[in-house]
Amino acid sequence: MEQVSTNAEVRLTVSQCFRTLTTSTDTADVISALTTLLSHLDGGPEGTTTAVQQAEFRRSHYTRTLQLLVSNIQADWLHSFTAAQRSELWDSLFLRGPPDQALLVLMEGIGEPSTSLDHLVSITEKFLQNHRLAELLWSYCLQAAPSDSPQLRETLLGRISALPDLTANKLHLNNRPVFLPQQYYPLLATEMLTALERTCQALRDGTDCSLAFVAQTLGKVCIQGHSGLVLAVVAPRLSVCTRSDMVWQRVCWKLMENVPQRWMESVLTGLVQAVSGPDALGRIIGNLVLTNKKAQFVITHKLLLLQYKYETQVLRIVLGYLAADKDRRPLLVQVLRSVCQAWANPSAVKHTPLEQQMYVSKALLLSVSLLKDSELQELRSELLQCMLGGMQSHLDSSVVRIRHMGMVVGECLSSRMDVSGTQLKFEYDQDEETRELLSLMTPIACDEPEPEPVNGYVQLADQNSLFSDSNVSDDELTPYDMSGDQEISQASPPRYLRDCLEILRSSEDGARVELSLRVAEGLVRRNAFAAREISVQMSKVLLHMEDKYSIIGFLGLRQATMVALTVTDCIPVTQYLTTEFYSLNYSLRQRLDILEVLTVAAQELSKPITDKRDPPIGPAATSELNTYPGDDPVHWRQVVEKRIQSKTKRLSKGATKPPAKATPNRYAPVAGHFFFPLLRNYDKPQVTFDLLGSDHLVLGRLIHTLGLFMHLAVNAPVIAAQMGCALLDFVWAVRYHVDQMVRRGVLFAVCSVFLSMPSQNLLVDLSDQLFETRAWLADVAEGDPDADCRNLAVQSLVLLEKSVKKQLQDPQTLSLES
Repeated sequence: MEQVSTNAEVRLTVSQCFRTLTTSTDTADVISALTTLLSHLDGGPEGTTTAVQQAEFRRSHYTRTLQLLVSNIQADWLHSFTAAQRSELWDSLFLRGPPDQALLVLMEGIGEPSTSLDHLVSITEKFLQNHRLAELLWSYCLQAAPSDSPQLRETLLGRISALPDLTANKLHLNNRPVFLPQQYYPLLATEMLTALERTCQALRDGTDCSLAFVAQTLGKVCIQGHSGLVLAVVAPRLSVCTRSDMVWQRVCWKLMENVPQRWMESVLTGLVQAVSGPDALGRIIGNLVLTNKKAQFVITHKLLLLQYKYETQVLRIVLGYLAADKDRRPLLVQVLRSVCQAWANPSAVKHTPLEQQMYVSKALLLSVSLLKDSELQELRSELLQCMLGGMQSHLDSSVVRIRHMGMVVGECLSSRMDVSGTQLKFEYDQDEETRELLSLMTPIACDEPEPEPVNGYVQLADQNSLFSDSNVSDDELTPYDMSGDQEISQASPPRYLRDCLEILRSSEDGARVELSLRVAEGLVRRNAFAAREISVQMSKVLLHMEDKYSIIGFLGLRQATMVALTVTDCIPVTQYLTTEFYSLNYSLRQRLDILEVLTVAAQELSKPITDKRDPPIGPAATSELNTYPGDDPVHWRQVVEKRIQSKTKRLSKGATKPPAKATPNRYAPVAGHFFFPLLRNYDKPQVTFDLLGSDHLVLGRLIHTLGLFMHLAVNAPVIAAQMGCALLDFVWAVRYHVDQMVRRGVLFAVCSVFLSMPSQNLLVDLSDQLFETRAWLADVAEGDPDADCRNLAVQSLVLLEKSVKKQLQDPQTLSLES
């Protein structure tokens, strides 16, 4: 009965205050009503309300009180208050009561249309600055069981996690700095740490606490994409607090256990990027991977095999966390088996992005480096099988980076297993990627001082002094400049092209062969008539020539001479090279050489001929080198005038410079000789050559070469139309090739067709194929695992849309089609 009477008394008092606030015009009555309501929050100055009355007011009447205040925000009595009265009587009701109810009412008021929005925004700003969020979180920590409904709690979580979005949608450009994500979420993280610190102290004092609401708040914020801002504050603090305090460790473990399953992934992925190392991660989450299936899936599978956007440090933290505890080490072995299967899978090598393959390779090497010797012995056969199968799949790839990846991983695995006391060793050019892979096998030393820098010059001087026979310093001797010295050769270079050919074909003297090879290109270009007589013979000799004497720049010299022969006597040499491309008993290297020579020669023929004369040597030339006008009094006016002319901008209609001189296109008449012979016999496998089978490296290069020939024919519309139709028919059969280099070549060829083929012919000759081609390009742009293929597909779509739009706007084209 006493409880019922207390409730009725509080209800009567609150009703009287509400009536006064809504109907009274007397400021004194309003102040009295507000003071009475405040006394039900903090007991008043003289303790006029009991604790029971305060609890009943907070439970049943506080939210209604705040809603009444917000609805009467335009009342005359509020505007008659001074700033001090408004802060003490009106604002305090929002800042002294239950923070969860106050926050919900404030956010509801901000979301509704109101002319006094600034006042509500100011109170919300004070709410955050007065650490009311910490009080809100702490109030839920003290609840042994939820006292509110799940719907109300979900609403509160939504308001806390999305407060910057809600205020930004309402305030737009007038938003306050404290509501911006860059300030709000670090503030929220600090308030969460305060609640956790109070929880630790309460546990030491013997008070039970609940971390469910704090964990839900953390998960909700992380799932909305703000894990970086929050965990950048939370993770370092938890890492420090858990180093020597077991209570903090228990609190952190309980916090992670209470994160809802649907938000666990967002919390863990943000945490592994925010912690400083695997030990810190272990102290914060404990053995969560052993008790939580979702956490185990994220740590052991998703972060390692499904996602590949993270830095190498994340891999070190995740795998180091699994290896740091004996109970978690079985998961490390499980991870190693999964990563081995993924790395050695031939289908994955062909169809997954290169960045993901690099990521898996790093995970494999880091896992192997963390194994103990006993574990390594148990997994020896599996690792050996992985190494052999994976290396084969990587070395068969046409992508250089993938081959290098397979070489490095093979070397590291063989070194770690020490197979039969021998280690694999490959020859490759080290770059940033290979050096990073090699460094993963070396554990990073922590807290080791940097070695003192060694003064190499002083060391060298000390060593020289030991062997010095006199007191004379070497610095007193003036060095002789030998930078311009050249080695004297007994042989002389040939002066005639036939002599050069004979030396290259039959000489056994390495010096004469090198000299002949170095002058061959110049002899061909200076003696065009003689070159045409022996062009095919010399091309045959150069194609079969091997670097028996280790000549510096051999490949470049040989290619330059073959290009010169092709340009000088185009049709016979091109016919020979294109015929030999499909002949028997040629290596893949020779076939690739043929394609490279044809490519460079076509590029040279497509460029205009420029006269390259030596600059004159004389007074005119020396005067141009004079950079200071004062040295030549007569010429300085011309120099100044020249500089003024070069700096002056002139705006005028029409051409200000004479048009460039027209030159004949040397490539257009012979484009067919480069292009069409290479389309013969591509589907006929030879004894040593299977273009549509295993030799996909040559296939990709061939398609790219044909695409380049198509692009160079842009100024030859007649032959370009024929080439475009033939090229599309050729590449259509291999557009879904498993090798990404072939797919890149196909897309490059399609780009070249859309770019070089006349738009009118594109619509007339290829009208039946354009719709299907567009659908295929859209699929590639959306779903191809290779980034370059996706980019080329997008470029092709853009070119196709431009061509179609241009022709549809041309009335002449429409009439022709009709």
